[in-house]
Amino acid sequence: MQVDSHQHFWKYDVNRNSWITDEMKALKRDFLPADLLPELRANGMSGCVAVQADQSEQETQFLLDLANQCDAIKGVVGWVDLLSPDVADRLQYFSQFKKLCGIRHVVQSEPDDGFMLRPEFCRGIKALQEFDLTYDILIYSRQLPAALELVTRFPEQPFVIDHIAKPRIAEGKDPEWRQRMPDLAALPNVAVKLSGMVTEANWASWTPADLRPFVASVVDWFGAGRLMFGSDWPVCLLATPYDSVVNGLEEALGPISPGDAARIFGLNAVSVYRLRGR
Repeated sequence: MQVDSHQHFWKYDVNRNSWITDEMKALKRDFLPADLLPELRANGMSGCVAVQADQSEQETQFLLDLANQCDAIKGVVGWVDLLSPDVADRLQYFSQFKKLCGIRHVVQSEPDDGFMLRPEFCRGIKALQEFDLTYDILIYSRQLPAALELVTRFPEQPFVIDHIAKPRIAEGKDPEWRQRMPDLAALPNVAVKLSGMVTEANWASWTPADLRPFVASVVDWFGAGRLMFGSDWPVCLLATPYDSVVNGLEEALGPISPGDAARIFGLNAVSVYRLRGR
């Protein structure tokens, strides 16, 4: 099974999707399963994991409803308020939806780099374990110390680093990222998505060669057994079509064994998100 571990759906709303700036005007429209399914089929993907883009339970319900209608959506990474004292009750409610496989908060937008270490947030992370849910970490490299501390506190909780922690690919180097990512790699409960890289590169002129040093480092640190492909569709369209994301990653990876390719392009997502059991 080949799985796109990271993509989004939305019905565009100027207020709800205010993060979509004028520079990103190509994203100012609806993106729904009917738009993605031809891309999945054309690139040999059996399915996808839909990830939240809005911080609301309405978003979570929207994605779960789509997943109920579309077999290709194998899992949903939704949102609940992890700071809420009622987080366990909300997770209990959403546990009736078998395709819910994880929770995410857009931590990259939080002004407090220690946001994930707040006692209330940690209480929410602890609650995820009872419901067999992953937590997707969306951060910039400056927030890696807090991520490391969070993952260390919860050794039994599965974590996924989205977009390889968003290094400064357009600049060609990110010393902070390079220094801190190996510490996370030393912790076995962390997986990483090879996703979101084309939009951290130069949108107009990126090439697989720009991605290669970052991809090679992550492969070296985490190994093929903890990496998974994600398109970040439709956000990737700011820089390139869907098939170029797939082909660009294959080229950036270079020669790898069929077994490693199978892990990165599907089997790891199935395992980390427990998709077969959902």
